[in-house]
Amino acid sequence: MRTHWRRQVRNSAAALTVLGLALGLSGLGLSGAPASAQAQSTVRINEVESSDGSPGDWIELVNTGTAAVDVSKWIVKDNDNSHSYKVPSGTSLAPHAYLALNVESSFGLGSSDSARLFKTDGSTLVDSYTWTSHATTTYGRCADGVGAFTTTTAPTKGTANACGGGGQPSDTVWPGGTAVTIADASNVFGENLSGLSFESPGVLWAVNNGPGKLYRLVPNGTTWRPDTAGGWSSGKALHYAGGSGDPDAEGVVVTPDGLFVATERDGSHDSTSLPKILRFNASSTASSLNATAEWNLTSDLPSLPANSGPEGISWIPDTFLTAHGFRDEHTGASYNPAAYPDHGSGLFFAGVEANGTVYAYALNLSGGGYTRIATIASGFPSVMDLEFEPATGHLWAVCDDTCQGHSSTLDINAQGQFAVTHTYNRPTGMGNYNNEGFAIAPQTTCSGGHKPVLWSDDSNDGGHALRAGTLNCTP
Repeated sequence: MRTHWRRQVRNSAAALTVLGLALGLSGLGLSGAPASAQAQSTVRINEVESSDGSPGDWIELVNTGTAAVDVSKWIVKDNDNSHSYKVPSGTSLAPHAYLALNVESSFGLGSSDSARLFKTDGSTLVDSYTWTSHATTTYGRCADGVGAFTTTTAPTKGTANACGGGGQPSDTVWPGGTAVTIADASNVFGENLSGLSFESPGVLWAVNNGPGKLYRLVPNGTTWRPDTAGGWSSGKALHYAGGSGDPDAEGVVVTPDGLFVATERDGSHDSTSLPKILRFNASSTASSLNATAEWNLTSDLPSLPANSGPEGISWIPDTFLTAHGFRDEHTGASYNPAAYPDHGSGLFFAGVEANGTVYAYALNLSGGGYTRIATIASGFPSVMDLEFEPATGHLWAVCDDTCQGHSSTLDINAQGQFAVTHTYNRPTGMGNYNNEGFAIAPQTTCSGGHKPVLWSDDSNDGGHALRAGTLNCTP
């Protein structure tokens, strides 16, 4: 339980603020401010957690409009103008997407306090909400983004508000079976198992983030185990191209152009951010693997904490992107694969933990060059894994226990941009685990209208790192 000592010292001042509002002193720009004092925007404060949240106090935004909004460097304050939180650079909020801001790093929210959202100048008020006591759950707008604030029935950080009727809106119910089963033997992997990727119905790849390691997994009855052939029985240690270092492997994806791993830092220097995409030869018989190519994303990404960089990675073929009118933000026109002659046959999508943003790249496969094609809001404060589902065209973004295990689907809209279309709760049969990996089995595995999915639990809760469920085979 987090101790909010900062709240106690502000209660007197907060009470005076509320008294001031009651007397009509609206010049502070709180919720009592006249509507004319607020900037017109489709971005609204949607939900507020002021007491014992995860990982602390947070304020959630929602975009009620039909176009993405760049909220980079917007300012969030409580009822004290000296307390402020700046939204990270490069943050865009897609239409109908949610963004939870962990303001606890800058200030705590009191039992009698306010949440205020300003433009980058710190004085143009966009939206605000004031309360006089902590909510038993959270305060949230019902309906999302447009309704009045009320006490929700449950916190729904980064997703649609729980506005009554005993739970969340019906479109957040997991679109598959409710049952979840353990999918590995006891303590096979230990902690730090992260990204997952199916190569085929009978081969699943997984990465470990400390130490950096790659596993080739095969079925073992109803569970999965490391392949005993080819030297894979204990996984294979990963290194950078020169054979040194310990890549903090967080995400993995198998593509027609090879196997690629997203990394946050070098475990040998774990206090320094080093966001990279690495390619490995998964057919190698060597006992450890050196990267065959590297792409250092440091200069393209915002400044990141060492352990909050690229967590998830996925790949989408050019044929799908061009057929659906995907827009290239680099050129400002429809994506044209011919403009990137050495990028292979698709684009890579990297999800960042620190800001919940997905970055699409054309990688120069013969060297370390790359071009950012798009910047996409996932609707979550953090992205832990990404998974493209060819059968539906969904790009799945997955959050961990920070977001109560929610997932979102993103689809290409009429503007050629990926935008959040649905947000789903975890299956009712699964606890709120620290899931950092998610993989959907190929469509050929469908049986009885469902296909398998797997989650990897970085914390190895109960001695198990893999859990299996099902997803509907059709939308």
